[in-house]
Amino acid sequence: MLKVGIDIGGTKIAGGVVDAAGRIVEKLRVDTPVDTGALADAVIDMARHLGASHDVSAVGVAAAGFVDRDRASVIHAPNIAWRNEPLKAILEARIDVPVTIENDANAAGWAEFRFGAGRDVDNMVMLTMGTGVGGAVVLDGALFRGGHGIAAELGHTRFTRDGLLCGCGQHGCLEQYASGRALQREANAIADAGGIGAALAEVRADKGTLGGPAISRLVLTGDAGAVEALRRVATALGEACGGFQAVLDPELFVIGGGVAQLGDELLAPVRIAYETSLPGYGDRPVAAFAIAELGNDAGLIGAADLAIADPIASA
Repeated sequence: MLKVGIDIGGTKIAGGVVDAAGRIVEKLRVDTPVDTGALADAVIDMARHLGASHDVSAVGVAAAGFVDRDRASVIHAPNIAWRNEPLKAILEARIDVPVTIENDANAAGWAEFRFGAGRDVDNMVMLTMGTGVGGAVVLDGALFRGGHGIAAELGHTRFTRDGLLCGCGQHGCLEQYASGRALQREANAIADAGGIGAALAEVRADKGTLGGPAISRLVLTGDAGAVEALRRVATALGEACGGFQAVLDPELFVIGGGVAQLGDELLAPVRIAYETSLPGYGDRPVAAFAIAELGNDAGLIGAADLAIADPIASA
């Protein structure tokens, strides 16, 4: 059974035809329009194009934001002007197959659970370290969405009281301390301080900024300043995982997003912080940690797999 998965990003819309084994049969990518009407048109055009040459039974659409319990409306989106947007109805009016809407982090987490790093466990937490921190929770083989459909916003758990202002309007959210943006902030602070930040300051002076790829390259060469910036961010993530373990007790934490490309350089300090933050450490089972396997395709694969081909049968 083939389904279309579409992942709406801040700058790109990625879509693909996905089979029952999570393999992408055909793939497309277009720029994300700023206008919401044009955005819906772009999603519809992509779904139609992908469905034209394949026998597609459903379309799944992943988007950043709060999606209601019925997987029909986007209650709030941080980067798109959607407020209680009936996206399912808008798309189904012009697409000939059923449409399911899903949060983008949930879709990526589900893909990793079904086909990626989490395929051998029943209980998994995924955290994506990108511009912010996305979260997905799978409990006993089912995606946990909560009473209103918007559970697992793990990046917006309060990490530091009266901490840094977050884009969600609160202060001290985890994503202000454990994201790719947080890594850049810490690297800049270390560069400003001199000493071990000399190489970071040199790169910044040469490039005009300290971007994630440049910091990652310095980490991989063992630069003390870049390694310290990563340690600070990884420590925040690991400490948060200790708390998530106390509440959710997953078998596995899967770490995705751009920062996760650092692999064991990231996971080593995450594990140390996790162990030192875990209640009852030494007398209880602990979770494993793994890097996500599906990369940027996870969102569209998960959206396709979660798409409901027969809404009546699933009711």
